[in-house]
Amino acid sequence: MTTILAIETSCDETGVAIVKKRKIFSNVVSSQIQIHRRYGGVVPEVASRQHLETINHCIIQAINEAKLNWDDIDGIAATCTPGLMGALLVGVTAAKTLAILHQKPFIGIHHLEGHIYASYLSQPELMPPFLCLLVSGGHTSLIHVRDCGDYSILGSTRDDAVGEAFDKVARLLDLGYPGGPVMDKLAQTGNPFKFTLPEGKISLPTGGYHPYDSSFSGLKTAVLRLVEKLKTQDSLLPVADVAASFQETVARVLTKKTITCALDYKIPTIAVGGGVAANSGLRQHLQVAAQEHNLNVYFPPLKFCTDNAAMIGCAASERLSRGYSSPLNLKVQSRLSITETTQLYN
Repeated sequence: MTTILAIETSCDETGVAIVKKRKIFSNVVSSQIQIHRRYGGVVPEVASRQHLETINHCIIQAINEAKLNWDDIDGIAATCTPGLMGALLVGVTAAKTLAILHQKPFIGIHHLEGHIYASYLSQPELMPPFLCLLVSGGHTSLIHVRDCGDYSILGSTRDDAVGEAFDKVARLLDLGYPGGPVMDKLAQTGNPFKFTLPEGKISLPTGGYHPYDSSFSGLKTAVLRLVEKLKTQDSLLPVADVAASFQETVARVLTKKTITCALDYKIPTIAVGGGVAANSGLRQHLQVAAQEHNLNVYFPPLKFCTDNAAMIGCAASERLSRGYSSPLNLKVQSRLSITETTQLYN
């Protein structure tokens, strides 16, 4: 009893998948990148409307591709937090409606828990405990995964998430949206050591200092000043070199924090999740460093780095197998710490 139809609509991808534990029967993703590119970023109202227009088609396609019927489905899941409120409402409302119509349990899933489970889909041997580096447009976190639902945040960013920093620097370089993929591609043609950029300093906050926290605001400002300086010169702006230097700095910082955290907490396994997990610079740095320190590191396939419903289904399958289900009056929340997931279930 763990076959799940899962829905993911937290931001700008409409995803529907059917998953049983770590086996994927179907995984449909309808991206809105082309729609939001003209605005330079995600417009919440546009995203919600697009989800509404797309969700039914994605559900039908997922069921057809899986070659299953509703009797084969044991539960209906949806991302319920965090994310854009209107977007989340579309997915959760659809999931609740299907759960009522077909008399199935409903399981609300935390979006970050989905990203943690993305590595499970391609790594049958991956089991807790492990350290998850979760890097995306909205989050930069180091999470100690002890068990399903047992999470501890060991580090986070004090300002922009790393994916957001990539997008803002890409905008400075007139590279368009989304910035991550184009920056990565361009960086591979540039000199990563052309410009020396700051790794980011964190002043002592009133709430205490966490050595595994990161900051990208100083780095972003340094790139801004560098670009302004270079534009005053007569030569062409070395966009590839700036992109490569920025990416090199980010990958180095994240690798240093992650490896230090894993060694300090004696966690031998690292799993990486989120859209920035697709970044080639981060993958190379972290794999080399992990090998040097005899640590295991797992990256999900590129298709599971960005938002998708397969990872939500994998997490929900584990939840349902342990007896978790959510009330039908569960509300969506734009923000909720992953350490507070118990409130999502009966």
